[in-house]
Amino acid sequence: MTTIVRPPASRWRRSAVVALAGALPVLAFPVPSLWWFAYVALVPWLLLARSAPTGRRAAYDGWCGGFGYLVAVHHWLLPSLHVFIFLIGALLGLLWAPWGWLVRRYLGGSPSPGRCAVALLVLPSGWLIPELVRSWQGLGGPWGLLGASQWQVEPALRLASVGGVWLLSFLVVAVNVAVAALVSVRAARVPAVAAVAATAAATCAAWAWAPRPQIDGSTRIAVVQPGVVAGPDSAARRFDREERLTRRLVGQDVNLVVWGESSVGYDLADRPDLARRIAALSRETGADVLVNVDARRSDRPGIYKSSVLVGPDGPTGDRYDKMRLVPFGEYVPARSLLGWATSVGKAAGEDRRRGTGQVVMNVGHGLRIGPLICFETAFPDMSRHLADDGADVLLGQSSTSTFQHSWAPRQHASLAALRAAETGRPMVHATLTGVSAAYGPDGRALGPWLGTGASTTQVYDVPLAHGVTPYVRHGDWPVHGALLVLAALCAGEGLRALRPRRGGPEPLVPPARTVHGSPARPGR
Repeated sequence: MTTIVRPPASRWRRSAVVALAGALPVLAFPVPSLWWFAYVALVPWLLLARSAPTGRRAAYDGWCGGFGYLVAVHHWLLPSLHVFIFLIGALLGLLWAPWGWLVRRYLGGSPSPGRCAVALLVLPSGWLIPELVRSWQGLGGPWGLLGASQWQVEPALRLASVGGVWLLSFLVVAVNVAVAALVSVRAARVPAVAAVAATAAATCAAWAWAPRPQIDGSTRIAVVQPGVVAGPDSAARRFDREERLTRRLVGQDVNLVVWGESSVGYDLADRPDLARRIAALSRETGADVLVNVDARRSDRPGIYKSSVLVGPDGPTGDRYDKMRLVPFGEYVPARSLLGWATSVGKAAGEDRRRGTGQVVMNVGHGLRIGPLICFETAFPDMSRHLADDGADVLLGQSSTSTFQHSWAPRQHASLAALRAAETGRPMVHATLTGVSAAYGPDGRALGPWLGTGASTTQVYDVPLAHGVTPYVRHGDWPVHGALLVLAALCAGEGLRALRPRRGGPEPLVPPARTVHGSPARPGR
């Protein structure tokens, strides 16, 4: 068979097209929020990888598509990371290279209905592995998981309570694979339609079977969003504004007041005057105030980001130090090698220090809260552990002011809906400059969002529920199932490679040909 050698220009054009195809799913996330588009957004990428002339090219298509996907869902980081965003996209995009190979392996050519049916299990499982690996905090965390695009779809939120965001990603990819097979493989129409029907049946089953949160109380939580405060002495002027806004809550019978991330720029032990002012606010409102301190600590070396609870008598002693820091934003990985990033972007000039464990705080009124700081709200395991430890309400303290005019604030606020649905616990997302939001234990929004142009307060009547969702009980079982599927696949491929071929071993050299063009046979 003659091998077709493609010119370099053609290969580059194909790579660019695949990267653009990989970027398409970003339209399913906020701000566009075309959630329905997620179910077909992978189809062009799948068709390109399926048609790759070789397995190596299919793996390359997986890499290029992964690069496009990651750059698209993190494009708002470009002003801060500059060229690093493309380097990170290229490195992490390699995680999708095996997935591209699997696409060609199971959908390439003229696959049988059986092979297409296997693809509907293998390819979604293969997709979860890059999502799992890149979810490690050191690689940037689980921002832009495909299942997170379904944050406003009520049936999807019910599925999240069963298997978390991982189950949503699996099902979204499965539908994309079914659609790709339906439009490209005539023999696959039956299994493709069956897969779509199975997905619908699974959604209906989860709707009927998964335990619904049983509301057994309520609480009133106020969010204080000061808005943009820039220029000289911004920390002091922001504190003054937060103080004025908080006084508006007097007489509103709130049980907790929440300020956003970095709302206090001084260690309260070094500034007892600020601690006294916050304690006065607690007395006036009749509620504890959860602030967030971003400062060098007086009792140990280094800068920490900490959720600090202040009551009517001052700091209560309840404190949570942020555990998972934002790469480059709050620390520079391998600073001795990559420290020069501070000269070309907005990387951290000094590394923040990490906390050692999650904390559940008792804020009075019988209310226990589990704080999360900034992009920790993207990690499903952290909210699951807080719910398992007895938190009644999840609280996210965030600041996306650096990315004020990008898609980041809305994407960040949407993550709280998934964390609420997964755990069966309400979640309040409080920010400095928007978007602030609150969600009930089923993941549905409570009241209005506070947009990026707002400088105000908002009181949310938050329903409480204390059941245990299947996801909290069983954890990341879709990921474990995907690993088992791929392990079985590898074992099967290994056995197939070791199985002796019929007809004995193949000759080491091709058979000689006679003058008539037919292979020479032994004994003739």
